[in-house]
Amino acid sequence: MKKEVELKKGNIIIYKSKEGPKLEVRLDEDTVWLTQSQIALLFDTQRPAITKHLKNIFVSGELDEKVVCSILEHTTQHGAIRGKTQTKKITCYNLDAIISVGYRVSSKRATQFRIWATKTLKEHIVKGYTVNEKRLLQTQNQLKDLQETISLLQEKSKHELLAGQEQEILRILSSYAKTLTLLEQYDKEKLALSKRAKGKFILHHNEAKHVIGEIKKELIAKKEASDLFGADNSNKLEGILGNIYQTFGGKELYPSLEEKAAHLLYFIIKDHPFVDGNKRIASFLFVYYLDQNNYLYKSHGEKKINDNALTALTLLIAVSNPNEKDKFIKLITNFIAI
Repeated sequence: MKKEVELKKGNIIIYKSKEGPKLEVRLDEDTVWLTQSQIALLFDTQRPAITKHLKNIFVSGELDEKVVCSILEHTTQHGAIRGKTQTKKITCYNLDAIISVGYRVSSKRATQFRIWATKTLKEHIVKGYTVNEKRLLQTQNQLKDLQETISLLQEKSKHELLAGQEQEILRILSSYAKTLTLLEQYDKEKLALSKRAKGKFILHHNEAKHVIGEIKKELIAKKEASDLFGADNSNKLEGILGNIYQTFGGKELYPSLEEKAAHLLYFIIKDHPFVDGNKRIASFLFVYYLDQNNYLYKSHGEKKINDNALTALTLLIAVSNPNEKDKFIKLITNFIAI
């Protein structure tokens, strides 16, 4: 079922390119909403082209139509009778859908909008936590972790390996900020690791190797991997799996499901336990571990981390410095604890 929300007046961002058009972009539910006609006007193309692009986006699974599409109720004057109104239902699409369409439309206006969206809307999200300036000034020291994470992602986004991943990094940053619930969590001394869930599934070495073997068969069949994919680099994988379940004084060093998953992803990417395919294997095992623990999906069925976001996270970790490990572990644990 597509969700229905009432279109209310709220924050408005004005978008106007040098050659037009001028659009009032309404912020609602932490995003913006445009109709297909408005998107067509925005990108200087025809509505049928927008319909085609949206259909391809949903069919390919790039975006979930139920998530990015809403039926908004809009109240207008009815006829010539003063005071008489009517309510119309309008199908609108959020920023994720708008930007995805924009990357498919080949026009000058589409390029102009992408530049504007990256600059203006990223600034809105990144600086959004400063809206309540008085309260946040009182907790300036507690905001240090969040500010460092934002700076870290901004810095890493400039790396050549992450070219084209700017949109996903922006989404990661937005989702991360939402999970923090600032006014509550920052009453503490500093941002803590998210430690909500206890995982029942244990990823043993033999099972991990079996999963990697199955992945290898599929990739080789599609000519996306060589025989070196997943080949052991000494016994590092067994050591990594031992590390995420290690104990000290009878207590687990990483007691929560989130911590284990985050360290599994991080260690495989950074320790290079395989001759080839470390980043892809890390992502597969990370998803497999969450899925086996029934922790891969949100309550409404959407993945906590979609494929594009996971790719961006993997590349961010790959280009990170070892002394940034704790920041990335905190980022991952909070990101998947939604």
